Amino acid sequence: MIQHITVKRSDTIRDAMRRLDASAAGILLLVQDDGLFERTVTDGDLRRLLLQGHELGAFLSELPKTASFTLKENEYTKADALALMNAKTVNHVPIIDSAGNAVGLLSRKDVDEYVLLSTPHMGDAEREFVEEAFRTNWIAPLGPNVDAFERELADWVGIRHAAAVSSGTAAIHLALRLLDVGQGDIVFCSALTFVATANPIVYQGAEPVFIDSDPDSWNMSPVALESALKQARASGRLPKAVIIVNLYGQSADMDPLLSLCDQYGVPVIEDAAESLGATYKQRASGTFGRIGIFSFNGNKIITTSGGGMLVSDDESLVKKARFLATQAREPVPHYEHQTVGYNYRMSNLLAGVGRGQLKVLSDRVSARRQVFERYREALADLPAIEWMPEPAWSLSNRWLTTGTVQSRYTDVSALEFIKRLAAELIEARPVWKPMQLQPVFSGCRYFCHENESVSARLFETGFCLPSGSNMTERQQCRVIEAVRKILA
Repeated sequence: MIQHITVKRSDTIRDAMRRLDASAAGILLLVQDDGLFERTVTDGDLRRLLLQGHELGAFLSELPKTASFTLKENEYTKADALALMNAKTVNHVPIIDSAGNAVGLLSRKDVDEYVLLSTPHMGDAEREFVEEAFRTNWIAPLGPNVDAFERELADWVGIRHAAAVSSGTAAIHLALRLLDVGQGDIVFCSALTFVATANPIVYQGAEPVFIDSDPDSWNMSPVALESALKQARASGRLPKAVIIVNLYGQSADMDPLLSLCDQYGVPVIEDAAESLGATYKQRASGTFGRIGIFSFNGNKIITTSGGGMLVSDDESLVKKARFLATQAREPVPHYEHQTVGYNYRMSNLLAGVGRGQLKVLSDRVSARRQVFERYREALADLPAIEWMPEPAWSLSNRWLTTGTVQSRYTDVSALEFIKRLAAELIEARPVWKPMQLQPVFSGCRYFCHENESVSARLFETGFCLPSGSNMTERQQCRVIEAVRKILA
């Protein structure tokens, strides 16, 4: 409310002090009768007048004329404002319109905060489990927290067995090893994903083949998968496995995908790294494939700082995963190894963090869905935004709020949109760059959805907005205001 922080030279020192006290802004704007901005007034300026012998009833006309730094309305970004404050060592900057009239006051607290994409959201239970590990001296890589975390997560998603490992990538690598994927084999993989899904295929010396997205879910296209399987059968080289990714917290359309894989006798690895807490037709994401994997990386919906989980209803597979993840050490008194293993097990400390995080998973899903709903409702009148669809069969955990910029309604590209948000000190990201467009996989085969590369289009037009379950409403309002400024 600009009128509460403006004074004129006809006001007295007493008037100014009362206004400073009432507004609690710490600064006033001295304006002319027509609203034209002159300078800022602080309590220090008023004290100096009193020390010079002026009475409380003296007029502000006694203030010397001096220049103040300003920003032009609608012509600055938050990054510009913060740079000016830092350069001039000030905490407030007046905002003036094109005519020079005072229209606002920007405070450092309004800009000196970067709104991040997805930050860890920690509670109290995590500390209790970690402190218990310290009290009992279970700091070694394995321990009771690991065993309990495996049981508790398996119970949460409704699957029989789980193995806690060092990362989601490690879980995918182990899954491929468990399915005997090796040199010269073929593995089909969702194209629109993070590179961690595809890299383990190459670890095993196999050839990745990428499958496009379906526009209704952004996940693996049954149409593209069927085309790839038909061609694979005709060539006499069916894939050894299919890795289906659940993108940004939303399940793929598992029924037609699983039906196709069953028809061709190919096992499924379900990459649910981003979709813990989501469901497909009321069943937990990550429990549909022969093997499922979850990630607890620092930006995921729950975190163990770094970590992952391999899950399956097949006990023999999970037992073998634990064996391979513990350097494939044979159960004999001395150190004996008959096969190559990995140092992939989760530590007892990090499993304690995971146990505490798992207790609030439902709350975290609810919070992230609320973040998405606030964006959707507040920006519903902007035709330039189309949100990631949520089909009727899906309940997404909305790990990240994602959408696309519709070029027919704006000349701002998705990349320019993200750059302008960064200038407002808001972290936004493009959607994953599809694997077939990554230089490291440039020679790999790719099957698109019908006659369109959906994943390439989504990369070209897509964005991710800050979505953390610990976002404040003030932070989200900042994002909404910035999106409107850019795309309205």
